Amino acid sequence: MSPAAQSTATTADRVRGAVAAALDRKAHDLRVLHLGPVSDFTDYFLICSGTSERQVQAISEAIQESLAAEGVRPLHVEGQRSGNWVLLDYGDLVAHVFQPEPRSFYGLERLWSDAADETRKFAGEAAAEPPAS
Repeated sequence: MSPAAQSTATTADRVRGAVAAALDRKAHDLRVLHLGPVSDFTDYFLICSGTSERQVQAISEAIQESLAAEGVRPLHVEGQRSGNWVLLDYGDLVAHVFQPEPRSFYGLERLWSDAADETRKFAGEAAAEPPAS
Protein backbone atom coordinates (compact mmCIF):
# COMPACT_ATOMS: atom_id res chain seq x y z
CA MET A 1 0.00 0.00 0.00
CA SER A 2 1.41 3.36 -0.95
CA PRO A 3 1.69 6.15 1.65
CA ALA A 4 -0.85 8.18 -0.31
CA ALA A 5 -3.38 5.35 -0.02
CA GLN A 6 -3.14 5.45 3.80
CA SER A 7 -4.49 8.97 4.00
CA THR A 8 -7.60 10.82 2.90
CA ALA A 9 -5.49 13.89 2.14
CA THR A 10 -5.14 14.71 -1.54
CA THR A 11 -1.81 15.25 -3.24
CA ALA A 12 -2.48 19.02 -3.14
CA ASP A 13 -3.17 18.78 0.61
CA ARG A 14 0.13 16.97 1.15
CA VAL A 15 2.03 19.55 -0.89
CA ARG A 16 0.40 22.39 1.09
CA GLY A 17 1.24 20.65 4.38
CA ALA A 18 4.86 20.08 3.37
CA VAL A 19 5.21 23.69 2.17
CA ALA A 20 3.73 25.06 5.41
CA ALA A 21 6.05 22.88 7.51
CA ALA A 22 9.12 23.96 5.52
CA LEU A 23 8.21 27.64 5.76
CA ASP A 24 7.54 27.26 9.49
CA ARG A 25 11.18 26.16 9.86
CA LYS A 26 12.32 29.22 7.88
CA ALA A 27 13.12 27.42 4.63
CA HIS A 28 14.08 29.85 1.92
CA ASP A 29 14.01 29.97 -1.86
CA LEU A 30 11.13 27.48 -1.81
CA ARG A 31 9.80 26.22 -5.13
CA VAL A 32 7.02 23.80 -6.03
CA LEU A 33 7.33 22.26 -9.48
CA HIS A 34 4.46 20.32 -11.07
CA LEU A 35 6.18 17.39 -12.71
CA GLY A 36 3.02 15.38 -13.46
CA PRO A 37 2.70 16.49 -17.10
CA VAL A 38 6.42 15.97 -17.86
CA SER A 39 7.31 12.94 -15.72
CA ASP A 40 5.81 9.63 -14.72
CA PHE A 41 7.66 9.12 -11.41
CA THR A 42 6.09 11.90 -9.29
CA ASP A 43 3.56 14.71 -9.48
CA TYR A 44 5.39 17.42 -7.52
CA PHE A 45 8.85 18.47 -6.41
CA LEU A 46 9.17 20.67 -3.36
CA ILE A 47 12.62 22.25 -3.41
CA CYS A 48 13.88 24.50 -0.63
CA SER A 49 17.02 25.50 1.22
CA GLY A 50 18.32 25.82 4.73
CA THR A 51 21.43 27.73 5.69
CA SER A 52 23.05 25.01 7.82
CA GLU A 53 23.15 21.27 8.30
CA ARG A 54 20.93 21.58 11.37
CA GLN A 55 18.36 23.76 9.60
CA VAL A 56 18.17 21.36 6.64
CA GLN A 57 17.56 18.51 9.09
CA ALA A 58 14.94 20.54 11.00
CA ILE A 59 13.07 21.42 7.79
CA SER A 60 13.02 17.80 6.63
CA GLU A 61 11.92 16.59 10.07
CA ALA A 62 9.11 19.17 10.12
CA ILE A 63 7.89 17.99 6.71
CA GLN A 64 7.91 14.37 7.88
CA GLU A 65 6.06 15.25 11.10
CA SER A 66 3.44 17.29 9.24
CA LEU A 67 2.70 14.54 6.75
CA ALA A 68 2.83 11.83 9.44
CA ALA A 69 0.04 13.71 11.22
CA GLU A 70 -2.00 13.14 8.04
CA GLY A 71 -1.14 9.43 8.10
CA VAL A 72 1.46 9.64 5.34
CA ARG A 73 4.94 8.16 5.64
CA PRO A 74 7.75 8.57 3.12
CA LEU A 75 8.60 5.68 0.83
CA HIS A 76 12.26 6.60 1.18
CA VAL A 77 14.42 9.12 3.03
CA GLU A 78 17.96 9.91 1.91
CA GLY A 79 20.59 12.23 3.41
CA GLN A 80 18.95 12.99 6.77
CA ARG A 81 22.17 12.46 8.73
CA SER A 82 24.44 14.52 6.49
CA GLY A 83 22.14 17.52 6.27
CA ASN A 84 23.49 18.70 2.91
CA TRP A 85 20.64 17.40 0.74
CA VAL A 86 17.71 15.53 2.23
CA LEU A 87 15.34 13.76 -0.15
CA LEU A 88 11.90 12.72 1.10
CA ASP A 89 10.06 10.51 -1.39
CA TYR A 90 6.30 10.31 -0.86
CA GLY A 91 5.50 8.89 -4.29
CA ASP A 92 3.33 11.74 -5.56
CA LEU A 93 5.52 14.34 -3.83
CA VAL A 94 9.30 14.39 -3.59
CA ALA A 95 10.75 17.00 -1.23
CA HIS A 96 14.35 18.14 -1.65
CA VAL A 97 15.85 20.16 1.21
CA PHE A 98 19.30 21.52 0.38
CA GLN A 99 22.09 23.64 1.70
CA PRO A 100 22.83 26.35 -0.89
CA GLU A 101 26.01 24.86 -2.42
CA PRO A 102 24.63 21.41 -3.34
CA ARG A 103 21.38 23.02 -4.52
CA SER A 104 23.30 25.22 -6.91
CA PHE A 105 25.50 22.34 -8.05
CA TYR A 106 22.64 19.93 -8.86
CA GLY A 107 20.34 22.61 -10.29
CA LEU A 108 17.07 20.71 -10.12
CA GLU A 109 15.14 23.80 -11.18
CA ARG A 110 17.25 23.98 -14.37
CA LEU A 111 17.04 20.23 -14.94
CA TRP A 112 13.23 20.33 -14.67
CA SER A 113 12.71 23.73 -16.29
CA ASP A 114 9.90 22.33 -18.44
CA ALA A 115 7.82 21.66 -15.29
CA ALA A 116 5.30 24.32 -14.28
CA ASP A 117 6.31 26.42 -11.26
CA GLU A 118 3.30 26.28 -8.92
CA THR A 119 5.00 27.86 -5.93
CA ARG A 120 2.50 30.70 -5.56
CA LYS A 121 -0.42 28.25 -5.74
CA PHE A 122 0.87 26.35 -2.70
CA ALA A 123 2.91 28.93 -0.79
CA GLY A 124 1.55 32.29 -1.85
CA GLU A 125 3.74 35.31 -1.31
CA ALA A 126 5.59 33.72 1.63
CA ALA A 127 7.90 31.71 -0.60
CA ALA A 128 8.87 34.76 -2.63
CA GLU A 129 10.15 36.62 0.41
CA PRO A 130 13.91 36.58 1.04
CA PRO A 131 15.08 35.01 4.31
CA ALA A 132 15.19 37.39 7.28
CA SER A 133 18.66 38.57 8.23
